[in-house]
Amino acid sequence: MNFTKMHGLGNDFIIVAGEHELPSDASELAVRLCSRFFGIGADGLVYILPSEIADYQMRIINSDGSESEQCGNAIRCVAKYIYEHQLIDSSRTGLSVETLGAGAQQVQLTIADGKVTAVRVDMGEPVLQGKLVPTAVDQERVIDYPIEVDGRNFRFTAVSMGNPHCVIYVDDAQSFELAVWGPKLESHPMFPRRVNVEFATVKSRGAMDMRVWERGAGPTLACGTGACATLVSSVLNGLSDRTAIVSLKGGDLFIEWNEADNHVYMTGPAEQVYTGSVTL
Repeated sequence: MNFTKMHGLGNDFIIVAGEHELPSDASELAVRLCSRFFGIGADGLVYILPSEIADYQMRIINSDGSESEQCGNAIRCVAKYIYEHQLIDSSRTGLSVETLGAGAQQVQLTIADGKVTAVRVDMGEPVLQGKLVPTAVDQERVIDYPIEVDGRNFRFTAVSMGNPHCVIYVDDAQSFELAVWGPKLESHPMFPRRVNVEFATVKSRGAMDMRVWERGAGPTLACGTGACATLVSSVLNGLSDRTAIVSLKGGDLFIEWNEADNHVYMTGPAEQVYTGSVTL
């Protein structure tokens, strides 16, 4: 199998193109190939597939073998791959990518010397209704809601960006005990399909730090949908403006929650690391 290793702010993926459909053993392959000691090493295995409603379809299998509905960093990598590997006409600077959880998403590319230097993704409208995120809370919006785990009390705001997120504000996101509380919250009964957990610290109306425990992958250097969810949560809690820089361990993303169309827009980089082949 030929593959390309890519990352968005350190959130890394094994990109595979050329298949006509998701292989039946994709889950098993993801566990094996994403292993950083016995495989290629990645946060997820991503397939670029044909689509009936967009230019291409993206399917993301996490490193634990579960499938993710959406991934903001992966879609930027996929868009860069599609353009730079000439899967669309080079005169185009826009394309659409179908995702499992958010349908077809529109992507705009910034091109310099034939290379993609930045990717802006229309991430769609955030889902805020408690049961649809999903959470166990039957409310129109789940904002600053209490949750207890192992004797510690947190307050979270629930947002779906095609996949579920739980945003929690802490005094210092950079030094917070992510590995202790992330997995406990990910599998908390409050979240029937598990959840991505963001720990955030708002620095100003236009800047915030965030660290993430990703459902199915654990701690990652960045999470695009998580950055979007954190901005939405911060607006709902009155902590930030509708545009902000979200600083992740791997770098910064520019996030906008547009008031006119209610869509969230994410802008950031994607990088190709190397290409290779592996015997399955």
